[in-house]
Amino acid sequence: MKRHVDIKDISIVMKKIWITGASSGIGEALAYEYSKAGWHVILSSRRQEALETVSKRCANPQETTIVLIDLADPQSIDRAADEVLAKHGTVDILVNNGGISQRSLIEETSIDIDRTIMQVDYFSGVQLTKRILPSMLKAGTGHFIAISSIVGVFGFPQRSAYSAAKHAIHGFYETLWAETHERGISTTIVCPGRILTNVSLHALTKDGTEHGVMDHGQKNGISAETCAKKIKRAVDKKKKEIYVCKIDGLMCYFHRYARWIYYKLVSKVQPT
Repeated sequence: MKRHVDIKDISIVMKKIWITGASSGIGEALAYEYSKAGWHVILSSRRQEALETVSKRCANPQETTIVLIDLADPQSIDRAADEVLAKHGTVDILVNNGGISQRSLIEETSIDIDRTIMQVDYFSGVQLTKRILPSMLKAGTGHFIAISSIVGVFGFPQRSAYSAAKHAIHGFYETLWAETHERGISTTIVCPGRILTNVSLHALTKDGTEHGVMDHGQKNGISAETCAKKIKRAVDKKKKEIYVCKIDGLMCYFHRYARWIYYKLVSKVQPT
């Protein structure tokens, strides 16, 4: 005898993913990937109109939720977490993707710029993780995706604060896995190289203004769609760390196994 399945039952068991920085780039592409796979997708960024556009483009727009968030504002982060927890109880995956890059020399950059980048790229994700973690532990399952960068593995000119924030991500999420994996929590650190997004356009310069230029490497980078597919495959396999890059990924290898080559190359490379 066939059992009638109520729509309400489906919504209860539907898996939920919360993506910050979902209005463009990797976050937007991940939204489409997970919506296509039948997940309820919670979309967050500062831009309501852009998020509405992403929602409409999802395979299942009615199974999306828009939650505005400003990663530079801890109070906004708490309000967003309160909203998600109140409406959904918990999420199966949290993607800490929102961030901002940098194009400025250390000697010319105000410490306020360093603090802004660390807040947006590191502390915001830590804050959201701490807010969501208790509900995941209670459920006995949960997965955190942290979008780092290949410059979270090595230093690179004109990326000092950005690189520092991405390095910090590795330390935090590796520790989180060590402390919680036996209680059902998984983590995946993603290290993209040059991906075709607007990240260089919005990168902060020495005085806090936007760079406003599409870097050559970005323009010729891997598509956000390809990156999102690789991330989802890695998460499905519960991989702890993945690299999504072209030849630029060789710098990670040199940094780990042949430091002298890394230092020689990084001293000559054009920071674009």
